[in-house]
This record gives sequence, C-alpha cells and structure tokens, in this order.
Amino acid sequence: MSADDSFRAESLRAALTRRLVAEGSIRDERVAAAFLAVPRHLFVPHAPLDRAYADDVVLMKRNEAGIAISSVSQPSIVALMLEQAGIRPGDHVLEIGSGGYNAALMHELAGPKGSVTTVDIDPEVTERAREVLTAAGYDDVRVVRADGEFGVPEGAPYDRIVVTVTAWDIATSWIDQLRPGGRLVVPLRLRGQTRSIAFDRVDDHLESRSATLCGFVCMQGVGANYERVVPIAGDEVYVSFDEDQEVEAHPYDGVLDQPRTQVWSGVVMHRDEPLSDLNLWLAVNLPGYCALSAERSAQTAAPTPRWGAAAVATRDSVAYLTSCPAHRRPASFVELGVNGHGPDAVDLMDRLVDQLRSWDAHHRHGPGPSFQVYPVRDAVPAGFRIARRHGCFIVNWAG
Repeated sequence: MSADDSFRAESLRAALTRRLVAEGSIRDERVAAAFLAVPRHLFVPHAPLDRAYADDVVLMKRNEAGIAISSVSQPSIVALMLEQAGIRPGDHVLEIGSGGYNAALMHELAGPKGSVTTVDIDPEVTERAREVLTAAGYDDVRVVRADGEFGVPEGAPYDRIVVTVTAWDIATSWIDQLRPGGRLVVPLRLRGQTRSIAFDRVDDHLESRSATLCGFVCMQGVGANYERVVPIAGDEVYVSFDEDQEVEAHPYDGVLDQPRTQVWSGVVMHRDEPLSDLNLWLAVNLPGYCALSAERSAQTAAPTPRWGAAAVATRDSVAYLTSCPAHRRPASFVELGVNGHGPDAVDLMDRLVDQLRSWDAHHRHGPGPSFQVYPVRDAVPAGFRIARRHGCFIVNWAG
C-alpha cells in the first residue's frame, strides 16, 4: 500500500470512529481508541477502502446454496457488542466465530496482560484470520479451528465470551468455560428476532444486563439451527417458526385466498418506533405466534406487508399486524391493526388486538424484557419459558 493510500485509510478510519461516537454506537473511550488502532481494510483485502471503512457488513464467503456463512460484521454492531462486553485490561476473552477484525479489537481492549482466543469451524476462515492477524500485528491472538459449540476448554476459564454468529441456544460449554461473574455476549434468536444479549454468570445460570437488535450469519456445526419456513401463498408469502414450536399448527398454502377481515386497535405509533419489543411481547403471550414475510413482488388476494410482521396462526387461519395512517395525526404516525383470513380469523384478531392494547397500556414505555438462562435440568423461576436443547430461557417484563 502506498503512503497516500495509508494516509487515506487512516483518515477514513478516523471518520468512521467519529461517526460511531456521534451516533452513540461507541460510548467508551477505550472502544473508540481500539477502532482507531485496528486497520479494518487489512481484514477485507478485496474491498476498496471506501467500502472497508463504511458502516456496513462485508461478505467473505457463501455456501453452495448461496447463503452467507462468513462476513466481517458491520462496525456499528461490532461496537455495540464490545460496549456490552465491557472487556477490561487483563481479561481473558474467547470469541466464537472468527474473522480476525473483532479479535484484533478485543486484543486492543484486553491489552498485553490479557489474551484473546478466536475459534471457527471453517478452515478457510481460520487460515485467513491467522494470516491477516499476523499481518496486522496481532500474531499473539490464538486462532483455533474447532466447533464453537464446544468452546475452547484449554484456555478456560474466560472473563468474557463473545459470540459473533447467530445462536439458537446457549451451549453448556459456554457457561462452564465462563468465569463466575464473567460475561457472555451472544446474538440469540428468539421467535424470529435476533438480539445481542449481554449475560452475566450468576452461580450456574445467566442474567441479562442489556440487549440490542442485531443480525449475523448463522452458527454452523453441532449448534446449527434454522427457522421452519411454511409457504402460505406459493413462494411469495410465508410464515416462520422456531424449531421448539414444532407442535404449533401452521396454515396451509392458499390461506390468504380466504376473505379478509380487518380491525383497528386504536394503538398509535410513530413510523420510526421499533416494533421489536412489541413482537416479543406477542410471541410470549400468543400460542401459534409466527412471523409473516412477503416478497415485494407478491400478488395475493389481500394486501400483505412487504417485511416481517408479527402473526398468529392455526391450521386453517392466520392473522397478522398491519397499519394505516393515524386519523388526525401527522403523516409520520400510524395506527396498528390486524388482518385475518380463515374461519378462526375473528378469534385470532381479537387475541392480537387484546395483546396490542395490553402492551401499549403497561409495557410500551417501560424498560423492556429481561432474560435468564438456566440449564434445562434445573427448576426455573416464573416467567415465559422457552426450553431448548441445553438452556431454558425465561423472558420477563417489568410490572
């Protein structure tokens, strides 16, 4: 790289860091210093400098089906997760899912008295990470090729474990290899949403400390898991369920051809207000919950949302959220409503509207959900429970 290119890379890196600080993704001065120090362009060698220092994900590899399986994550998401992790000088850190860039940032935070181990199941990924970490001056980061489901017991216990792939469960090894009082940060998929949740280990279970929406490639190996997708209008409209919802009924392909019924809830929101907490509230309280998605080109008998929408379904009916401009409000406000199809539509719509109004009255402006994880063999406290292979997840809402 020429001197001019090196100067330009440094300038772009500084501009990216200033942007992340200004928008609130970075609040800790030490995280800002790490972003200024690590040359991201070395970890995405095929991307032009403008792309290397854009706040965007850089895809590194797809599988034979064309699905992304390796990427260098979006800097703002990386920053938010590092803020959640709170890595201190001298910490011993394990990263599940490698690429090199995030490990280099964590090395800056852990310092010379700490250590960073990064593990990935893909030999191409680990080879590339090892080469580029060495080239960037981080040759003391330990790169391990293994299935991240099992962690890296040789370096345990860890003060921090940071997972950079979407997980469906909390592997027992992660808790076992985490120091008491240590922190696990993991992008966890719950009912169609992925949240980066920071958990602290309290005795033999985990307690959440913060959560933020995010998106990552899915975990591979033993811990791999994918949503169950059910078409309801050919290839254009579908509903999706998590694997632990296998017993849930799902509607048939063509259910949207049934006459549409519509009702409005009276709940008014700004168009930019996130729906993630509402969707999780509905998932917690409504049997048969699923996420409905439609392609933008979809042509069905009834208008459907061109994005993921919360829905609830039976074998022959479906109801899902919709919206319209709010009456006597500025154009930036909408009223939430429900569309329904099938013989159970009215009942499904009533249940959805009741929960919309309950969330609006009691939880909309509150602190949001909290999460706990217990081993499936243990007795667990009260709350909505999602039992998976290793962990039982408890979701609670203040009040």
